[in-house]
Amino acid sequence: MTTFTERWRQLDWDDIRLKIHSKTAADVERALAARQLTRDHFMALLSPAADAYLEPLAQRAQQLTRQRFGNTVSFYVPLYLSNLCANDCTYCGFSMSNRIKRKTLDSQEIGRECEAIRAMGFEHLLLVTGEHQTKVGMDYFRHHLPDIRRRFSSMQMEVQPLSQAEYAELKTLGLDGVMVYQETYHEAMYARHHLKGNKQDFIWRLETPDRLGKAGIDKIGLGALIGLSDSWRVDCYMVAEHLLWLQKHYWQSRYSISFPRLRPCAGGVEPASLMDERQLVQTICAFRLLSPDIELSLSTRESPAFRDRVIPIAINNVSAFSKTQPGGYADNHPELEQFSPHDERRPQEVAQALIAHGLQPVWKDWDSWLGRSSQ
Repeated sequence: MTTFTERWRQLDWDDIRLKIHSKTAADVERALAARQLTRDHFMALLSPAADAYLEPLAQRAQQLTRQRFGNTVSFYVPLYLSNLCANDCTYCGFSMSNRIKRKTLDSQEIGRECEAIRAMGFEHLLLVTGEHQTKVGMDYFRHHLPDIRRRFSSMQMEVQPLSQAEYAELKTLGLDGVMVYQETYHEAMYARHHLKGNKQDFIWRLETPDRLGKAGIDKIGLGALIGLSDSWRVDCYMVAEHLLWLQKHYWQSRYSISFPRLRPCAGGVEPASLMDERQLVQTICAFRLLSPDIELSLSTRESPAFRDRVIPIAINNVSAFSKTQPGGYADNHPELEQFSPHDERRPQEVAQALIAHGLQPVWKDWDSWLGRSSQ
């Protein structure tokens, strides 16, 4: 079977940028009226011309979100297991060239973190590490994942890209989903920001969702680091192309899209293209119209006021009180952070804000016996 790389090689960055920026008000109106979006329609909704149509776009996105997901919003929280990393990336606080304290949690520390997270009410966990194959690789995961999984209703990961066989093994240990962000789909710009380590291999990372699909992972998360390339609009279009490819070839899996914007971190870079909050809303709504059934996530990178306004429109999965360093819940060490969250409210504060907007926070909507054999 071919991979998304074949499709990606057919896509010309500059041509896509030109097409997006050439869209007119009439193109946007056709997209808003369409029952099912084409790629051309999606380009129109990402275009500058769509800015004047943000209100009807948001109304349509909200209608589709309520129709598919009701008034529910699911909660999850990241658990950072390690900030060790063998890559040198210009935008990341964990980059190997940054002189920060390094920490990898042991069994006892993981247990304390899990207890602190469960005490806040979370049932859905996202495990995060730096990319370090030898010290935080498969042996580490084999040792710790089964115990973590027993404590939570679902367990997902955001770690270094692995092989198909490794993902299949992790599924037997209780893994439900994997988030893997390409950062940028522009190969030359990608090389400019990934200076050392295995993450320099653009194609290996690009084909990671294909390996996840072949391994039968239940949920696959996609996204670009908005602002890393010189055109966030093209990067977001590329994410859509990737999503459409995966949905066609691995239809058994579910999909989610995240919208991380560059945030301050040690050794970080300034964004090459700026997406303001209005444009972020536009992009989120465009994805909802493109694929009404997918999960759209909004992290604590964004401000409390922005999240409170936008989540009711089209978001159905949120993090709350995220700590971006190992040991952050049981024993806070901000000097170890990968990036600084903007929304630092306690989980119940976020939940109350959603309730005030007529939404129902969902702490648990998945059990081990749903969709796979019990371990």
